[in-house]
Amino acid sequence: MENEGITLDPEETGSTFEENAILKARAFVEISGLLTLAEDSGLEVDALDKRPGVYSKRYGDLADNAHEGRCHLILQELASLNISDEARTARFRCVIAIADPEGKVEIVEGHVEGLISHDLIGNNGFGYDPIFFVPEIGKTFAQLESSEKNEISHRGRATRKAVPVLQKLVMVQN
Repeated sequence: MENEGITLDPEETGSTFEENAILKARAFVEISGLLTLAEDSGLEVDALDKRPGVYSKRYGDLADNAHEGRCHLILQELASLNISDEARTARFRCVIAIADPEGKVEIVEGHVEGLISHDLIGNNGFGYDPIFFVPEIGKTFAQLESSEKNEISHRGRATRKAVPVLQKLVMVQN
């Protein structure tokens, strides 16, 4: 990650999205002395005991950016369970940590519920988007345009919740 001329890639050693977001926010605020926002997010599949979870980016020991391989791994794991379509529940979660130089940390979270499809569907997005089906709109995330996805996505929801927190913190600091 790079911001304000700082290049840093804190190791995500937390066991929850919240722990990883806080770890990253604190690492950047320590170096920069500035109000810092950091996030951690991923996919939780209920039938897989909420895996891949915090390991979403590196699930299955696949090479970096092996998004399609990770999607196929999840599909294979679910196929081996022989569960109903209704039991293929999942969610994307995003936790944002906002840290200030005095050590205070605020947390907001966004999530979106869905189902895991049986195949990769759509060409947009990245990561697990081709297998994350949102019943209310009848599409996977990979079938949505960026603007549509941002309206309903876990990151969009968390970011909208972060705005008033940031506004409050900026006013306090001024």
